[in-house]
Amino acid sequence: MRFSGLLGLLALAACASAAPDATSQAPVRSLGDILDQSPASDWVPLDPEWTMYMEVPRGRVIIALSPDFSPEHTENVRALARAHYWDGAAILRVQDNYVVQWGRAEESPADFGAAQREIAAHEYYRSASGLPFTRLQDPDSYAPQNGFTNGFWAARNGRGETWMPHCYGAIGVGRENPPNTGNSSELYTVIGQAPRHLDRNLAMVGRIVQGMELLTSLPRGTGPLGFYENPEQRTAIRSVRLASEVPAGERTNLEALRTDSQTFRDVIESRRHRREEFFAEPTGRINVCNVPLPVRAAR
Repeated sequence: MRFSGLLGLLALAACASAAPDATSQAPVRSLGDILDQSPASDWVPLDPEWTMYMEVPRGRVIIALSPDFSPEHTENVRALARAHYWDGAAILRVQDNYVVQWGRAEESPADFGAAQREIAAHEYYRSASGLPFTRLQDPDSYAPQNGFTNGFWAARNGRGETWMPHCYGAIGVGRENPPNTGNSSELYTVIGQAPRHLDRNLAMVGRIVQGMELLTSLPRGTGPLGFYENPEQRTAIRSVRLASEVPAGERTNLEALRTDSQTFRDVIESRRHRREEFFAEPTGRINVCNVPLPVRAAR
């Protein structure tokens, strides 16, 4: 995630699992307690140049963009937002336990503004060289390594390649079967169990940080793959803007927990070793998509 005045955030050392005896003796802190007790320096504001507002009838969906995984597609998203491409577009598809997808049923030559209509690069993964990586020690079925890169979920393989996993709230670029047909004009977000079989098959550009409930509560489409069969069933998109284009007084000022912080390490361990009274058998491990990436109102 791109944050104001902070580049290359995540130089985290590997998050080693705490020893069982130390974990069992440590005081139990809820996730809320951990975040409430965190120092202000562990949080950083979202950068308005890399934050996007999607206005729908019931409110605002806030999207954090990342160029670390699919830079050409992410830059096209920003160019389309500047062109106001999605103003008057719609949510076209809501497939239960899978994805919400939005875009335009038709487009005109002027709709794209400075954005590219075709992107030759597949960008389903890229070289990990130079990218920070906060690694989880727990095993993953879909990648040899998993963790976090600049505030987003990340996975890596032994060939020096990295990609963003399909976790809940992750945003990808819709496409047809040919790999070069996605140009960022249609986007989707995961609203169900993480469909990790899609990893490395689509370009990933960001994640939703607020307003997810405005999408997950939409009626499910009754057509194939959850597409709405009638245009009147679609949810209209009033506008999509980069936060930097919105007057300061109308912005939603958020800050995200730095994933190179001790607080974030504590969050990981608290989720790995669930010792609240409810849990009879803590698992002692965690999936990358189950680690929360906290965001709060700026303080």
